[in-house]
Amino acid sequence: MKRNILITGGAGFIGSHVVRLFVNKYPDYHIVNLDKLTYAGNLANLKDIEDNPNYTFVKADIADLDEMRRIITEYKIDGIIHLAAESHVDRSIKDPFTFARTNVMGTLALLQAAKEYWESLPEKYEGKRFYHISTDEVYGALKLTNPEGIESPFTTAASSEHHHAYGAEFFLETTKYNPHSPYSASKASSDHFVRAYHDTYGMPTIVTNCSNNYGPFQFPEKLIPLFINNIRHRKPLPVYGKGENVRDWLYVVDHARAIDTIFHEGKTAETYNIGGFNEWKNIDIIKVVIKTVDRLLGNPEGYSDELITYVTDRLGHDMRYAIDSRKLQRELGWEPSLQFEEGIEKTVRWYLDNQAWMDNITSGDYEKYYDEMYSNR
Repeated sequence: MKRNILITGGAGFIGSHVVRLFVNKYPDYHIVNLDKLTYAGNLANLKDIEDNPNYTFVKADIADLDEMRRIITEYKIDGIIHLAAESHVDRSIKDPFTFARTNVMGTLALLQAAKEYWESLPEKYEGKRFYHISTDEVYGALKLTNPEGIESPFTTAASSEHHHAYGAEFFLETTKYNPHSPYSASKASSDHFVRAYHDTYGMPTIVTNCSNNYGPFQFPEKLIPLFINNIRHRKPLPVYGKGENVRDWLYVVDHARAIDTIFHEGKTAETYNIGGFNEWKNIDIIKVVIKTVDRLLGNPEGYSDELITYVTDRLGHDMRYAIDSRKLQRELGWEPSLQFEEGIEKTVRWYLDNQAWMDNITSGDYEKYYDEMYSNR
């Protein structure tokens, strides 16, 4: 094989899209998918490529240093794309220690294992790359200075006429870190460790910070798949506060394309922000989802509006995230490929067409299956 690439968290939402892209696009790469298969990991996400000759799945915990040493050495890994992370803010508020263990200590174990193996080779770091995927939440929050929205200052091939910006400030690669939740604090810490391994040991690292993703195979605790499923079952649609919080949304396949581009063409020790140039208030995106689901289910327009239920706001709920990803656009030529309305249409159709996948997740049957599969190994 031309390269041996370790992708961590490859059974999760974003990770499965990255694994699929690399397995299909690079038949001369050996792609090793490492996942602990916690609640958000599901190998059903990769059924279509699981028998490919250039694909291997390994069940392991990134925080197990000895196991990371064994895997990186055994598979002669020369590139790591690190996506494995606990990522749900609400869960981090209830259980911050799990987030610190996985996101901080897990990243540190990966870095150390890679460092030891690569430094043992004659060529050392030549041709190696440690690519760490992070979040825009490490930057903190932006003020909502234009509540009604203004025309976005950004233009891309996928720009939507409905796209607005809700402030004049945007997260840049140079924005000071200011995490507000245990989740974002754990990711900020892991980012710092990655950069420290470059500055201290010369490890060839890259960090990217991405905005909210949406699309197929997302675990249904997240807003869009949760609401699609709740509309289907006529369950309440819980909206934090007044739904005024603003997020920048990116279709997950476009994120996978960005990761591919940056892994191969990005500059060592650089940071790249990845965003959709696509800000939406939560309440507005919810209304788009409701309208799309009702239309595709054959419901009359407005049929599911009554399901909207306003609930107590999340602790420390950041008001606005907005990414300026023009550096990535300018230096490496990447930009989003889909307008948001097209992406939402594709996303809703996928969940409605794959109800068995959703039911398997929401019932918990998939976890029992993996527990039994790996209990004797």
